[in-house]
This record gives sequence, structure tokens and C-alpha cells, in this order.
Amino acid sequence: MQRIARDQSVFKLSPWNDPVAQASPGDTICFETYDCYSNQITQENQVLPFSGWDRVNPATGPLYVQGARPGDILRVEIMDIILDSQGVMRVGPGSGALGHVLTERKTKFIPIKDGKAIFNERLELKLNPMIGVIGTAPKGEEISTGTPGAHGGNMDCKRIGKGSVVYLPVHVPGALLAMGDVHALMGDGEVIVCGMEIAAQIQVKVDVLQNLWLPLPMVVSGSDLITIASEATLDKAAVTASQMMLVFLQQALGMDAQEAGMLLSLMGNLHICQIVDPLMTVRMEFPLWILEAYGYRMN
Repeated sequence: MQRIARDQSVFKLSPWNDPVAQASPGDTICFETYDCYSNQITQENQVLPFSGWDRVNPATGPLYVQGARPGDILRVEIMDIILDSQGVMRVGPGSGALGHVLTERKTKFIPIKDGKAIFNERLELKLNPMIGVIGTAPKGEEISTGTPGAHGGNMDCKRIGKGSVVYLPVHVPGALLAMGDVHALMGDGEVIVCGMEIAAQIQVKVDVLQNLWLPLPMVVSGSDLITIASEATLDKAAVTASQMMLVFLQQALGMDAQEAGMLLSLMGNLHICQIVDPLMTVRMEFPLWILEAYGYRMN
């Protein structure tokens, strides 16, 4: 299996990044990743030498996928996420939705034992490893790895874990896939800016889909199909994610907007992914079994 070392990473997803590795469709690649702080926190009383969105969430890559051309879709199957032995969290004044009530800065190391996060002497929390940043190069611009968008990026969607399939747009030859910002555990919203930040190894299988339309980014996770939208407000992100799924149902199942809208209102579920990045992210989940009842299968 080809491996990409964590020191081969970027802080912007960009069409001008030079690829650090190449793969063919069907290949399996291991992305070794830093935590979102570039593994620079070694003591709980440490002051980081950087601040702001321009130096957070290093993404390992980019990977050039042979045969991927603008207009194609990159299919990324998450085969495994292997975590380091310890995660870290940092909070303080201004940290996310609760920063206005926090008066002190605190850093906390959280060890992993027997598949659980040891939060304190009373609480052992079940892990849910997920990928915070996964994306391709945007078209004609570069976007910080701290920011989500139509290219993927820092979506912080906890459904992107082992066994999930992520569908991303190809805007430039080779797609230029990069990923990082793994969390051992994170709640929907990521309300205090961080989850359990951790270094990891992500094993993925890449494929290229041609002559196919999907509302991107899109994810298949467990028994759900998921559309993901990032906008300036949660309200707008919720509308966009819902509309993405509506249009998909119209095209995939041959429904008119009214019928698809009623079905979506009955069986679709909106969830907040995160509320702390430069753009807010919402996902719409829809049961795969309904698509299968119409004879539609995801590639």
C-alpha cells in the first residue's frame, strides 16, 4: 500500500499545489495525518506559536489520481482510520458557540485505552473516528483547509468515518485529493471549535466516476445517503443541503419536485455538522433503502 507521510501536507486546497504522490483508480493509499495543531502541542500549559485559520488543519497530500478529469467525480472509500494513542483539546475565551462564557484557556490530553477515550476518572467515552478535512482542489482559487465548501474541505461531518464513501468534485486534472483533521470523537456542531483532535492513519480506496451527476459533496454512510452544504449561515446551509437532496431525488427517481419534496419531508433528516468554521455546515440524511426500492444503486 502506498503511504503519504504526514509532513507532506498543505494548509490550502488549491489547483496550484504540486501533487506529492500519484495513484490509479482502484488503488488503496494510506494518508498519515497530523492532528489539527500539526502535533505541536506537547504540554498542557503550552502556548501555540500560531493562531487563526491559516495554520490549522494540515491536510496530507495532495494526491494526483490518474485519469481524473474536470467534470468527473472522485469516489473515496474510507477503508480504515487508525488512531494515535492520545488526543488533545483546547478551549478558551472566544472558542466557538460557548466562547463568550469561558474565562480561562485550558488544554486537555485525552488518552485512549481499550477503544475508549478516557475523559476523566469517571468517564470512558466510546470512540467514533471521523475525518474533519477531506477535499479536492477548488476551481480557479485556493481555499484554507480550515474552511468547508463545495470542494469538501473542513466539513467536520461525523458520518465520514470507516466504511463511508465520499463523493467529491474533480475541477483539475488528477483531482488533487488531500485530507486530515481526524477526530477520535466529536459531537454534531463541534460547539467549542475542537473535537478530540488526534494524529492518525487514513486508508482509502480511490476511484473515478465519469458521465455521472451527483450533488457534491455527497456521502454514503451506513444506511444513509447524505448531502452536505456549507454556507454563511445555518439557515442557508440547511436550505442548500435540502435542495441538493431534492434535486437528486428528482433526477435519480424520476419524481417531480412536489412528490420528492413530500418524501423528503417525511424521511429526510437535517443535522448540523459544525457551527464554528468560517462557513456553517449542515447535512441532509436520506435512507438508502428508498433509492433501492426504485432500483437505484450508488456507484
